Amino acid sequence: MPRAWKMRWCTPGGAGLGVALWLALQPLPGGAALPDHDAGEPLPTLAPMLERAMPAVVNISTESTVRTRESPLLSDPFFRRFFDLPERPRERRSQSLGSGVVVDAARGYVLTNHHVVENAQEIRVTFQDGRRLEGVLVGSDMETDIAVVQVQAENLTALPLADSDRLRVGDFVVAIGNPFGLGQTVTSGIVSALGRRGLGIEGYEDFIQTDASINPGNSGGPLVSLRGELVGINTAILAPSGGNVGIGFAIPVNMAREVMSHLVSYGEVRRGQIGVSMQDLTPALAAAFDLASQQGAVVTGVAVDSPAARAGLKPGDIVVKVNGREARTSNDVRNAIGLLRVGEEVRLEVQRGQKTRTVTVRIAEAAQASVKGADLHASLAGATFGDLEEQSQGRAKGVGVLAVDGSSAAAEIGLRQGDIITSINRSRVEDLEQFTALVRKGGKSLLLGMRRGASSVYVLVR
Repeated sequence: MPRAWKMRWCTPGGAGLGVALWLALQPLPGGAALPDHDAGEPLPTLAPMLERAMPAVVNISTESTVRTRESPLLSDPFFRRFFDLPERPRERRSQSLGSGVVVDAARGYVLTNHHVVENAQEIRVTFQDGRRLEGVLVGSDMETDIAVVQVQAENLTALPLADSDRLRVGDFVVAIGNPFGLGQTVTSGIVSALGRRGLGIEGYEDFIQTDASINPGNSGGPLVSLRGELVGINTAILAPSGGNVGIGFAIPVNMAREVMSHLVSYGEVRRGQIGVSMQDLTPALAAAFDLASQQGAVVTGVAVDSPAARAGLKPGDIVVKVNGREARTSNDVRNAIGLLRVGEEVRLEVQRGQKTRTVTVRIAEAAQASVKGADLHASLAGATFGDLEEQSQGRAKGVGVLAVDGSSAAAEIGLRQGDIITSINRSRVEDLEQFTALVRKGGKSLLLGMRRGASSVYVLVR
């Protein structure tokens, strides 16, 4: 059913409206007066920039098949026959809407969010000129919420990429997208903050915060500078009341560019590791280490025979720069290393006591153990579980749900890719070995405690 929209004046009665109109037409006092404008001079406008940028912005609609959930009693064929209950479809079609932006016209690459195309079986890309094309998923990364879709077409317009590291708080930006399925819409604002993290939205967080209105359907659309360059991919809003309150978040284009290079080359992001665990340098730790600086990442552990150990890193070292860029927190180090390819080298500027040194560490392939749910419990069939990546301060310990088949028993009980299982039958889970033992010990009935984004949920397994 189409949404019904109502528009009303925000004034009580006709008299109030007349006063409001009269006040609106009066000259403003003092310095607040509207500037004089000569008839021959052009008005300031963003229209020329938007005319160049908007052909690169697309609407993305997807369709997928979702397995419906019902109680075990209703799924019992003997029960249904006894009570003469009609058969219900076990699957239903699901549709979603989002946005995207063309970043490579020659190859037809479109950047969008992972959650816009997640589990999509059909992807349709609609352009400003009315063309509607089938899209093919090149690759998708849940940890950064970035996906690349490819279309086969000529005469495409691509948005040039800016250097998001050069953004400053107060820079003007424009968000373009498809809010609520209305079609291409433009909103403007400023960069409200940079480097927002710890929101529990994604695994790798370094958000641009903006007050440009971002609403459902804007996901995957571009955040654009006044030069018409792509600075970010709109991904989330803070909406305690259910609507836009002027706090939106975009993934910096520099991060999106690195993720895209992995997705185009491999279809996935192949993250490596150097074999360290870290935490943020707090004022108390800085005082304990007798350091003047209060920014950096403290190395709390170094794995035996790891790249970090071979490079000479030790617990207590303070990482202050990664490849020449300041590392204010452990998350900065994790983000930088997580976007590098296996085999690449990373330069770490490290403070040990009162001395500073630079070490070069080669990124190694992450050895991530995993287990199939079908090997542990019938209701977990279709899910793959594995140890989490190297932990930074604030990241939950537990076992990750690495993948879930959309038509499996695991999907039916409510498991999702990206869930982190932290307890089984109220016993804490810290690694895959412990998870496996607790599942086998728990028998047929299991109570899984999980983290899903910023929320905690429970799933009952029978």
